[in-house]
Amino acid sequence: MKIFPAIDIKDKKCVRLIKGDFDNKTEYEMSPVEQASKYKDNGFKNLHIVDLDGALTGETVNIDIIQDIVGKFDLKVEIGGGIRNLDSIQKYIDVGSEKVILGSAAIKDKNFLKEACEKFPNKIALGLDAKDGYLSVSGWKEKSDQLTLDYLKEVNDYGFSRLIYTDINRDGMKQSPNFEETLKVAEISNCPVIISGGVSSIDDIKKAKSLNNIEGVIVGKAIYDGDIKLDELVKEDA
Repeated sequence: MKIFPAIDIKDKKCVRLIKGDFDNKTEYEMSPVEQASKYKDNGFKNLHIVDLDGALTGETVNIDIIQDIVGKFDLKVEIGGGIRNLDSIQKYIDVGSEKVILGSAAIKDKNFLKEACEKFPNKIALGLDAKDGYLSVSGWKEKSDQLTLDYLKEVNDYGFSRLIYTDINRDGMKQSPNFEETLKVAEISNCPVIISGGVSSIDDIKKAKSLNNIEGVIVGKAIYDGDIKLDELVKEDA
C-alpha cells in the first residue's frame, strides 16, 4: 500500500479545498517545497501534487516548484491539474515526474488519452473525479453526462498505468472515502487504483489495505489538520 501525502498548489502556496470549491479554501503557512521536505523527512516515498493554477488555466504554471521538489527530495511525484496536451505531459516528465495525471482533457477527448498512453508508456495516470456516479470536469465546475463506470469500460484498454478515483462529495470533508464506489471501479479497472477523497483516520488506510486492486491512498486535509499523525501514517506506507 502506497501512501501519497497531498500537496495542492495555488498562488505558490499549499492550500486545501472543500469539495473542490476554489472559494472555499484553506491556505497553509508552509510552502509546497517545505511541505515536501517534511514528508521526505518523515520517510514517505510518494507524493501527490495538484497544480490548481494549472487546473484553472491549462498551463504548467508551477512547473518550477515541481522541478524543485523532485530534484531536492528524490520523491516519486504524480502531478495533475489542467494537463491538456502532449507538450505539458512532456514538460512534467522532463522535470522528473513519475506519473502525469490526465483528468478533464481525457474525459472530454478519449483520443487524447489514448495518444498520451501510447507516447508515454507507464507514465500516464487517469484521474476520475465523480459526483453521484457521474464524472466531473474542468476543476469540478462541470458535471458531465458520463457515468464513471461506462467511461472506464470504454477506455480500459488504452494503457494508463494508474487510476485515481476521487469522490468529490467526500473530498476535504474527512468523512472516510466512498469505499463502495471505489470498489466498483477497482473491480473493472485493468490497472491498480488509488483512493482519493475523504480519508480521515488510520482506520481508513487499514480498510483500504484489505481491498483488491488498490495500489494506494491519497491523504490531504487530515494531515494538515492534524487528524492523522505522519509517524503513524508512514508505518502504513510500503
